[in-house]
Amino acid sequence: MTNLKNLRGMVDLLPAQSYGWQKVESIALEHFSRAGLQEIRTPIIEQTELFSRSIGENTDVVGKEMYTFDDRGGRSCTLRPEGTASVARSIVQHGLLNNGPQRLWYRGPMFRYERPQAGRQRQFHQIGVEFVGLASVMSDAEVISIAWNFLKDIGLNDLNLEINSLGSNEDRNIFKEELKNWLNQRFDLLDEDSQKRINVNPLRILDSKNNSIKELLFEAPSLNDFLSNESKTRFDYLQKLLDNLNIPYKINNNLVRGLDYYSHTAFEITSEHLGSQATVCGGGRYDGLISELGGAQAPSIGWAIGMERLMILAADKILQSKSPDVYVIHKGEKAEQLALEITCKLRSSNLKIELDYSGSSFSKQFKRADKSRAKWALVIGEDEASKGQLLIKNLRYKQKDEESNEYIFSKEDLDQLIKKLIA
Repeated sequence: MTNLKNLRGMVDLLPAQSYGWQKVESIALEHFSRAGLQEIRTPIIEQTELFSRSIGENTDVVGKEMYTFDDRGGRSCTLRPEGTASVARSIVQHGLLNNGPQRLWYRGPMFRYERPQAGRQRQFHQIGVEFVGLASVMSDAEVISIAWNFLKDIGLNDLNLEINSLGSNEDRNIFKEELKNWLNQRFDLLDEDSQKRINVNPLRILDSKNNSIKELLFEAPSLNDFLSNESKTRFDYLQKLLDNLNIPYKINNNLVRGLDYYSHTAFEITSEHLGSQATVCGGGRYDGLISELGGAQAPSIGWAIGMERLMILAADKILQSKSPDVYVIHKGEKAEQLALEITCKLRSSNLKIELDYSGSSFSKQFKRADKSRAKWALVIGEDEASKGQLLIKNLRYKQKDEESNEYIFSKEDLDQLIKKLIA
């Protein structure tokens, strides 16, 4: 048989890694709950038109990176490359805005065909937040603060927040023409990607990772100079709100993000420990997306965090998989039956119990118990089973002022046993 392996860029999440993911997700859920967010789950496959309309035909995501195929009905389908478009589609389809503004969060796999590297896979995972139907600058600051505080709570203290204003559609259209003229005058100095983008998506050139292009852009027109008074006032107020929240930030006039639906506020939280792919969290305002998909005008803002990149940063901050509280050792048919019964009862008391299935000698089971790093071993042999007794042994240390680290309890007296185990 052929030696089957996972596809390139599709990575297994093994049990040794899963605990860290669960820990990070539980912290995120705690923050979302405190902020009054509700979860939304959308399919991983959508009509291709959803992404071409919302993300933009001329973006790299739509043009180069999507997993697109025709299904048996001849419909063009795409594995979702990001979460916002699917959330927006669901909101419009189900009329969720009829119940007022929506404060939502999501998580799940996304798919992009790009070169796999550290923290960047072809199947990757995001956790994200969307505030839909909220125009206030306060919502911009609150969304940023949720991401910032969540990342800080994980233990990431060396992050940088960069913000920019993309202005209104009118602001950007005027700026695009000016930028195109400026770039065309320096066409021969541009790399191939930038030359292709001049007439289709010139703003993306501002986000180039090519150092020579970065240097050239120091003299380029700035979007900030083309913002209307209304857009400038809005951006100034966002800075004031962030100052009041003691969230440090840097203004990056070349920060445009990669998707067409953004307007006004754009932001990224970055880390110097991720190399060229430095973005941990990215997002911004998308006031026209809901109406573009057939809904009412609904100003909105959101962000997404890539879990793979986040776990690279959080690896030494998150505890390793938690050891069991009790490792259950048993030998003999009656002992086996009692061991399973007691295991289930102890688990119902919120204790983490690992049950040995090997049937091997007590000495081998004790070695596995010690390797598990459990604090207690619960031992049931045929003698204990016939007497209805449970013997527990402290595997880590002897209790102070006590001569023994072994204790015997009746199986009918589980309350006393539990008190001892959690003491």
